[in-house]
Amino acid sequence: MRSAASRRVAESMAEKEGRAAGQPEFAKRIDPAKESLSREQLQFIRQAELAQWKKRSQKLRGRNIITGLAIGAVVMGIYGYTFYSVSQERIMDELDEEAKAAAKYRVPKTGAN
Repeated sequence: MRSAASRRVAESMAEKEGRAAGQPEFAKRIDPAKESLSREQLQFIRQAELAQWKKRSQKLRGRNIITGLAIGAVVMGIYGYTFYSVSQERIMDELDEEAKAAAKYRVPKTGAN
């Protein structure tokens, strides 16, 4: 549903372009700084721009949240893997030391072993 003011703006723009008010409207890019627009037309443009901005900002907010969570998950994964690999290195060093100590006390292998 369109308000009376927006209908009047559309009709006045249609009259400027030489179209009848009943014909379908098509979007036309205008530069408000170059064209002389009425106060109602400028207000209508601001309302339309605000509605578009709100719609785009909601989509961007959702994308930004998803992107932030994905980046956070990657960072936490790298952080966790780093701790895991460092702890594994210590265990491997201990196992190597134990294996060396056990090798000193081991008897040489013979054909019966």
